[in-house]
Amino acid sequence: MHNAPAAPPAAEDHLVLEQLGKSFGTANVIPSLSLAVRKGEMVAFLGPSGCGKTTTLRMIAGLITPSRGRITIGGRDITHVPSHDRDMGLVFQSYALFPHMTVLRNVAFGLEMRKLSRSEVRARALRALEMVQLAHLADRKPRDLSGGQQQRVALARALVIEPSILLLDEPLSNLDAKLRDEMRVQIRALQQASGITAVFVTHDQVEALSMCDRIVVMKDGHIEQFGTPTEIYERPASPFVSGFVGRTNRLSGIADRHGVITIGDQQIRAASAMTGPVEVMMRPHRMRLLAAGADRPSPDDGQNSLRGVLERQTFIGDLVQYHVRVGAAEVVIEEATRRDQGGPAPGTPVDMTWQASDTFVFPASAS
Repeated sequence: MHNAPAAPPAAEDHLVLEQLGKSFGTANVIPSLSLAVRKGEMVAFLGPSGCGKTTTLRMIAGLITPSRGRITIGGRDITHVPSHDRDMGLVFQSYALFPHMTVLRNVAFGLEMRKLSRSEVRARALRALEMVQLAHLADRKPRDLSGGQQQRVALARALVIEPSILLLDEPLSNLDAKLRDEMRVQIRALQQASGITAVFVTHDQVEALSMCDRIVVMKDGHIEQFGTPTEIYERPASPFVSGFVGRTNRLSGIADRHGVITIGDQQIRAASAMTGPVEVMMRPHRMRLLAAGADRPSPDDGQNSLRGVLERQTFIGDLVQYHVRVGAAEVVIEEATRRDQGGPAPGTPVDMTWQASDTFVFPASAS
């Protein structure tokens, strides 16, 4: 999805990018990107490596000069304003703490650069550490902290200067799975409590879906979709978004003008006016295997069904995945596990079903 010309900024828009672009030599990394972030919301730039999300964040931060376009904050044009004059708090993937300074001095550093009184610097730095529940570690050095604690120090250092915008670059990628879960909750709670506008870069869909008000899904320097987590997940704008955000099954078919889609020698229905070759996509957890001997549902009841052959069954703790061969394609069905988990044997013909409303249809050329 290429970007339409930017609409006039709305009153509630705080950070506005207007036809922002960046080229490195002959490589046009960001052709033209336009969007508006509202005051007080948290927005994620989500996409695979090389899609342009980090370049965009670094242009917002003033660490990279745009080749074209404009950046405004609260109506003020900051496109060519130096990074240190942009009133932004930055949290890097590497934390970038000063190893020779105490935790308190690390947090106080930005305030000291602003020439505030010693008493005010200390009071504000301690308040910031209290906010991230680390005031009791104020006199320690970064090397004495865990990864999660170091991340919270970096967050406190960014927030203590009371910036207009908080920028986070892959802030949780260096943490283990349990710490990532904890920090997602803490960062979101701090952002909501402070009311600060926050923008962060991630390739992790769980971070984006669980933490953000809206998500920018990027591909090849373009915005594929910009919307709420629910919109992105439930109404993906392209096959790329459907496949990148959440797990999905993908089948090829031929659609007629009545919403009937032929897949091999079988037919399903979808609320689509497309005709000709299409890509059909369904979420694995919205599908289920029919019990042996059960009647296949009727499309007239809003249910789709397909017949295939079970190839294998994979147990992954809270879920069991059934891998079903449908023609040349494989369809995965995910169901909650049970203590007495059984299931058909590999090689068994099986029927699967799902709601017709849970069927995404895209032109085959959109892939």
